[in-house]
Amino acid sequence: MTARRIEDYAMIGDLHTAAMVGADGSIDWLCLPRFDSSACFAAMLDDESAGRWRIAPVGAGRCTRRRYRGDTLILETEWETPEGAVRITDFMPVRDHAADLVRIVEGLSGTVTMRLELVLRFDYGHVVPWVTAEDGGIRAVAGPDAVLVSSPVPLEGRDMRTVAEFTVAAGETAPFVLTWFPSHEPEPTPADAEGALAATELYWDRWSAQSAVYGPHRDAVQRSLVTLKALTYQPTGGIVAAPTTSLPEQLGGPRNWDYRFCWLRDAALALQSLLTAGYTDEARSWRDWLVRAVAGDPADLRIMYGLDGRRRLPEETIPWLRGYEGSSPVRVGNAAAEQLQLDVWGEVLDGLALTRTTIGSGDDDAWAVQRALLDHLAENWTEPDNGLWEMRGPRRHFTHSKLMAWVAVDRMIDGVRSFGLPGPVRSWERLRARIRRDILANGYDEKRNTFVQSYGSKELDAALLLIPRVGFLPPDDRRVVGTIDAIQRNLTEDGLVLRYRPGASDDGLPGGEGVFLACSFWMVDALIGAGRRDEAETLFDRLLGLRNDVGLLSEEWDPHASRQLGNMPQAYSHFALIRSAFHLLAGGTTTTQDRIPIATRKE
Repeated sequence: MTARRIEDYAMIGDLHTAAMVGADGSIDWLCLPRFDSSACFAAMLDDESAGRWRIAPVGAGRCTRRRYRGDTLILETEWETPEGAVRITDFMPVRDHAADLVRIVEGLSGTVTMRLELVLRFDYGHVVPWVTAEDGGIRAVAGPDAVLVSSPVPLEGRDMRTVAEFTVAAGETAPFVLTWFPSHEPEPTPADAEGALAATELYWDRWSAQSAVYGPHRDAVQRSLVTLKALTYQPTGGIVAAPTTSLPEQLGGPRNWDYRFCWLRDAALALQSLLTAGYTDEARSWRDWLVRAVAGDPADLRIMYGLDGRRRLPEETIPWLRGYEGSSPVRVGNAAAEQLQLDVWGEVLDGLALTRTTIGSGDDDAWAVQRALLDHLAENWTEPDNGLWEMRGPRRHFTHSKLMAWVAVDRMIDGVRSFGLPGPVRSWERLRARIRRDILANGYDEKRNTFVQSYGSKELDAALLLIPRVGFLPPDDRRVVGTIDAIQRNLTEDGLVLRYRPGASDDGLPGGEGVFLACSFWMVDALIGAGRRDEAETLFDRLLGLRNDVGLLSEEWDPHASRQLGNMPQAYSHFALIRSAFHLLAGGTTTTQDRIPIATRKE
């Protein structure tokens, strides 16, 4: 079983899929050819028998530094040994004709003996491929999948593994290229390692040069933006929530979910993050993915979709994997796709309104889809649902779900009033007022001066911090401030914000979870809006300190064990980091309706 912590991993990728690289030189997770396809490395969820690729010095070597090269997705890991020092450079070339994973071992000083161990296993560790030797490497085949591994270093088979031992002296390099292709097609030409490295660095340098980010948190924000770009499936523009499945929200517990899909809820957050940093092309691609995904019967709107927009994401368990540190079951697919979560109608309409406001995209086809979505929501917003947090307990009237119904109507009214688009605006204004009255009457506890998680409940929910962000109430309204104070008193662990109290909220699952990192960033935003900037800056700086050594955040944090939890890296956490950093930079003056303008470059 792996001894590596979740935060010991860094991500590399090619805008189709990603690999997770441990600080010990082991690649323990890789799904090919897409984020959501079967894994050929899955040691993160079991042990090395489930597939991994490790290259490291023999003997008493230690990792002394790990970093991304500038604003790229090229990972460099340096090792020191009694005999000398080496650097391992890991990356995936931005794909054209094939999927390649490249590792280059470079001697920095002395002469170091290195050991390679490659365990290829498909279908999440279940299938052992048939491996044959070829000139300059090996070929492995398992059903529809085939892999070439090419290198000038001789490779040999031993005990169902591929191994090698070699030396590198100062100035020498030893490249290794793993190339996936469909087994029924001709073998592709593997990437030239050094040429691919130069091309990959040029790609990411050019992409990052488009950024309009500046200010004291520029490096953290740009790393988050690079991470979001890496989580983008280039053929469609969709952004996956995370590249992994079943990394636990509680070590040893059952809260293990597959996040390799595109959540509609992420739409407005992704668009906000990209647009504030000046990445309008990516914002348009994500917006176009969104319109395609939601087209069809508004009653059949799903909370999440596949990378290509497919709707059915059946959940199954993988019994032969023990799970990360014994956290089981390991899940593939996500049954939450079948839930009713009324807030997603608001998220979609808010996201489309945002692109219309900032970069246009107000075409008639999109507006027709929006009107159909709102017509359905207008008939169904009073229904109970599963809520933002995808609770598997009984449905209820979540305050946040009603809030986002209000947002949906409000953004459609703005489309008519500000852009002259057609629609029954007076009817929508009456509906907006009705929803507002309903929330204030049933979602607010006057005696305690706080909004509550659901109608008739006394429980709190971190999503209530979004009330001023979406423009429902001013950020310094006494009811908003009261909710901030209540959450700080009753919904925090070690000063960080929980989503909700799992036991008290009856979410349908045993056990607990860590603090949800995005929620603590929401608290930063709420504190800024309430005029409590010192508190906000202190919390933001602390959250930055929870990133791993290469600037990545998972979904949650365990305040007792001081460890990251959940799937990694988590888009939701990085969306929230970007938003809070820009909010701090703007001085807290742009909270209304979540509108921070596109940043302008500051020379």
